[in-house]
Amino acid sequence: MTAEAPTAPDEAEFPLGGGELGALIRTHDWSGTSLGPPAQWPQSLKTVTSMLLLSPVPIVLLWGEQGIMLYNDAYSVFAAGRHPQLLGSEVRKGWPEVAEFNDRVMRVCLAGGTLAYRDQELTLHRNGRPEQVWMNLDYSPVLDEAGTPAGVIAFVVETTERVRAERHLLAEKQRLTQLFEQAPGIMAMLSGPEHRFEMANPAYANLLGNRDLIGLPVRDALPEIARQGFIELLDQVYRSGTAYVGTSVELNIQRNAGQPEEAFILDFVFQPVIDSQGAVSGIFVQGHDVTQRAQAERRTGFLDALGKATAAHTDADTILAITTESLGQHLRVTVCAYADMDPDEDGFTIRGNWAAPGARGIVGHYSLAAFGHLAQTNLHAGLPLILDDNAEQLPAHEAATFLNLDLAATICMPLIKEGKLTALMAIHDRTPRRWKPQELALLTEVTERSWAHIERVRSEAAVRLAEQRFREELERQVEERTAALAQSEAQIRTVAASSHLYQWLLSPDGNLVYANPTSLAGTGSQLDELVGMAFWSTPWFSATPGMLPTIRKGVTTAAAGGSENLSMQLQLRDGVHSFDFSIRPVLDEAGTVVGIVPEAVDSTARVQAEQALQQAQKMEALGNLTGGIAHDFNNLLTAVMGNLELLRKRVPVDSPLLRLIDNARIGAERGASLTRRMLAFARKQDLLAERIQPGRLIDEMSELLERSLDPAVTIEMQVEANLPSINADPNQLQTALLNLVLNARDAINGAGRIVISANRERIERQSGLGPGTYLCLAVTDEGNGMDEATLQRATEPFYTTKGVGKGTGLGLSIVHGFAEQSGGTLVLRSEVGVGTTAQIWLPAIQESIAAEATVTTSGDRSGDPARLNILAVDDDVLVLFNTAEMLRDEGHQVSTAHSGAQALEQLKASQFDLLITDHAMPKMTGAQLALEVRRTQPDLPILIVSGYAEIPAGTAATKIPLLAKPFSQAELIEAIAAVTRHH
Repeated sequence: MTAEAPTAPDEAEFPLGGGELGALIRTHDWSGTSLGPPAQWPQSLKTVTSMLLLSPVPIVLLWGEQGIMLYNDAYSVFAAGRHPQLLGSEVRKGWPEVAEFNDRVMRVCLAGGTLAYRDQELTLHRNGRPEQVWMNLDYSPVLDEAGTPAGVIAFVVETTERVRAERHLLAEKQRLTQLFEQAPGIMAMLSGPEHRFEMANPAYANLLGNRDLIGLPVRDALPEIARQGFIELLDQVYRSGTAYVGTSVELNIQRNAGQPEEAFILDFVFQPVIDSQGAVSGIFVQGHDVTQRAQAERRTGFLDALGKATAAHTDADTILAITTESLGQHLRVTVCAYADMDPDEDGFTIRGNWAAPGARGIVGHYSLAAFGHLAQTNLHAGLPLILDDNAEQLPAHEAATFLNLDLAATICMPLIKEGKLTALMAIHDRTPRRWKPQELALLTEVTERSWAHIERVRSEAAVRLAEQRFREELERQVEERTAALAQSEAQIRTVAASSHLYQWLLSPDGNLVYANPTSLAGTGSQLDELVGMAFWSTPWFSATPGMLPTIRKGVTTAAAGGSENLSMQLQLRDGVHSFDFSIRPVLDEAGTVVGIVPEAVDSTARVQAEQALQQAQKMEALGNLTGGIAHDFNNLLTAVMGNLELLRKRVPVDSPLLRLIDNARIGAERGASLTRRMLAFARKQDLLAERIQPGRLIDEMSELLERSLDPAVTIEMQVEANLPSINADPNQLQTALLNLVLNARDAINGAGRIVISANRERIERQSGLGPGTYLCLAVTDEGNGMDEATLQRATEPFYTTKGVGKGTGLGLSIVHGFAEQSGGTLVLRSEVGVGTTAQIWLPAIQESIAAEATVTTSGDRSGDPARLNILAVDDDVLVLFNTAEMLRDEGHQVSTAHSGAQALEQLKASQFDLLITDHAMPKMTGAQLALEVRRTQPDLPILIVSGYAEIPAGTAATKIPLLAKPFSQAELIEAIAAVTRHH
């Protein structure tokens, strides 16, 4: 056997070892690169490659001008998804995203230079996506055998995690710093045993007057704090490492140089800061200014304690002595005093005071004028006198009065009673003192409470004195003989019997002991029938649902020493009554309830009057609304009816349009009838009153009424002979009677008997009517009738008990309006299950008045009517156009104006034979225009038209002729003829 010769090292495969990258280099196809096979590499390249393969540090070798990449296992981890494609690639192509950066590296290092970067930020695509990384990079040239730079070796240490961690820590630090700065509480950092200020947030700096703190020891920065012992506390925390917690700690701070120190109350913590060696390196100060809260708590506690200390006392001097001592000690003043004013409101007597140890009292009599003009002005005006420095704030001669009493600072509170200065309470200090608002507020409240308490105890004392006198008198009377007692009881019962109040006396358990005659009359009961009954079960309350628990509760309250005041409605034997009811206890001298006294005032009349007033106001408001709507509809209907009338004249007689025009006219006339009803309800319809024989009118309506009703309805007439004449609008009276009959028909469901009666009645006073003779026109049905609640609302507009679409709810409202507008009234009487009677009461014409003369007018006028030059005025364009066209159709010459002002201008410029004006116009009404024209052209005929058909009462314009809207052409021409005939 022949042994094989060992392979020489130069002939061994390169590189030897080198981990994963060594194996990859050996197997990599290098033929496509400028390096060629590893066996042919120059020794310098082999040496550097062997070195980097053995290094644990990420190293990459960039060989030649192209920068062919050779790297070790550590660098492959850095390359991540780019490995193993990077092996043997050109560096500019292997890392194209940083090609410019690597190009510079190659140029610098191949020229013999070096580069070093710390935490260099680059964006690499290591795993198929952009990734921000930070690295420490060191680049050096690699020399070949001739000593010339042939490549670049790079040491790559990724610092991404460290950089991100440091940046996170920096952001956290900035966030904590921001929180520190924005914290509402005070915060500061002290370092070292001298407690130097490293940081202080704005709240801390503001508390200390924003003085310079940073870098200074606490002792130097805050000398007033050092004097109050806080340095010792900081030293203790620094030495022991134990935190100190302070709660509601008082300290004085000089916030402004040269100004007095201000008192603050803080909750705070001195927290030791421990370093890495476990030693205290500083102290963190954190706290909150709780001055206001603590002062409020102390104020509340003081007031509670003062209230308890004075509650048991009834003597005014004792109460004030306790008050002045407590207040003086709490506020740490020199003197706290109170005084009573003389009747002249100048002299006053200090009756008591509290003085601090070493201070003198000021009890005595003084003149307010001696204390100066400011004291007099403020105190007499009910304002406090506040002086921080009496010597500085007052003239010398006025300040001397205070200073002679050793009073350098003052607050004095006045008590004004019934407009007079009555008493004073004051606090004083022996040295100038800047009074704080909370001190003034506390003095004000204590003063008000003290005087209120004194007034209360004085009132209670007066009551007790009166009760004592009453008891003494009662005891004296008890000791008198029985006859005197009987006489006294008889007198008391006489007083109770004569009272208009309902009065009772109950035992403490609520049983009836006595009831006065007024209350017994309300139920028709006898006293002996009711004595001993539970008060809530007596006839006064038993008939009213739900009243038993209410009265029992009131009795229970009174039995416990309380009182009740109630308003109630009770069902008594003669109907429902309204009462103002009260119940109160009777106490003996020990405060024990020995009896209960209920009282009640019958307020029925007052309540009914209030309800009547409310109903009247409601009806007036609805009347105004209805009248306004009717007025506007009259304007519209005027234009519609007038234009239809003119149109009909212009249509041939045989035109099929005539029927449509006539139908439209009938509809418009029905609308006009509705507006007349609405104005009648609103009492704004001009009633055309005339002398009427009621019997003849009813007889003439009988046929119309029979045609308006179903055959199953029987009308029975009960009309008295020789009925008195009345003065009323016959059309409205017929409408009212027809409405009542139709309501009666609906009440009997279209079958049954309706009675129409008419009688002469003589009354003294009834339902708001004055004395005299009246016509009573009544319609009676035998329907279901109405209960009390329905009857009360029957005349309300739009109120109906009929089904939907079966009634407007205006019928009775219109009848009611017509009756009252005619000087009478509508009276409704109804009983459930029996029927309803509706009566129209109208005043009769006195028999002594002579019969009215028949006015004859010349109905025939020879020839055609004169052609007039007319000025028509209306703010409604439609109505104005309609009126003008009607007049022109009759041959008149017409000019128009849209307002009173335009009309006056035209009247000045031209002569007219007639002025026709609307009444309801803005800025100047037709009545105002007419009066203005009367002053300048008194002979000019004027005709006013109005949707209300009335002119405001109390003006001269009421005498001017009026034409109600809507009107026909004939009515307009007739009105013009009447107006011009009288001129």
